[in-house]
Amino acid sequence: MYTLIGLTKTRTFRVKWALEELGLPYTQRQAPPRSDEAMEHNPSGKVPALIVDGATLTDSTAIITYLADKHSGITCKAGTLGRARQDGFTHLILDELDAVLWTAARHSFILPEEKRVPEVKESLKWEFARSEAVLVAQMGDGPFLMGEEFTIADIVLTHCLDWAIGAKFGISQSRLREYLKTVHARPAYIAARAD
Repeated sequence: MYTLIGLTKTRTFRVKWALEELGLPYTQRQAPPRSDEAMEHNPSGKVPALIVDGATLTDSTAIITYLADKHSGITCKAGTLGRARQDGFTHLILDELDAVLWTAARHSFILPEEKRVPEVKESLKWEFARSEAVLVAQMGDGPFLMGEEFTIADIVLTHCLDWAIGAKFGISQSRLREYLKTVHARPAYIAARAD
């Protein structure tokens, strides 16, 4: 059994969803970022953390990659062209969507107030919309990033798109709005959202 540390409303959701997709048993400890429990498992205080056989793994994308590889699901096999394409999507999402949302969050409520530059959010929204168009141009015809196959790249993308909606960035691409309807209907997504 895995032990998942972190609040579902954080990037912890990515790991929780992967565990649900893979049908793996886990317990979750709802530790907020920078709480004593979060700091115990990650000196940065960031969540999620996953306890595996007494070891602690950190970083949501590293954790879901480990789980997918270990349990041979929701991923293309390492060393294949499919995996290289999947990893390309994952890194594009992290670099161009997640990083923009994280910067906006830092300038909204994370940084000390005197360090925040709220005016940066408008340029970040523009950058996010531009990156959406780049992503859509690379998507194939299937319902998911990798066509008919749902992978961890879809988990990271969906989390970022949900985050963008919550942060009032919105979704500029109709293809991504339709994509969200498809992934939001997945039973594992629904189960992971339930607390």
